[in-house]
Amino acid sequence: MKQKKKGSIMEQVKSARKQSRDEEIQKHGKSISYRKVMASKKQYNRKKNKADDEVLPYLFSFAG
Repeated sequence: MKQKKKGSIMEQVKSARKQSRDEEIQKHGKSISYRKVMASKKQYNRKKNKADDEVLPYLFSFAG
């Protein structure tokens, strides 16, 4: 039977990922998330629009 060399392959993958991360940090100053979903500015967002339109419920008058 052949022996599996799973451990050495995983070590190679881990070292390649670590090297890639280190290069990225040197280049950009921090790690970059490639899976982050950016919200479209043109898309309707009710929560944001409602927060922008919010008016204070009370009128403050300081005339004395």
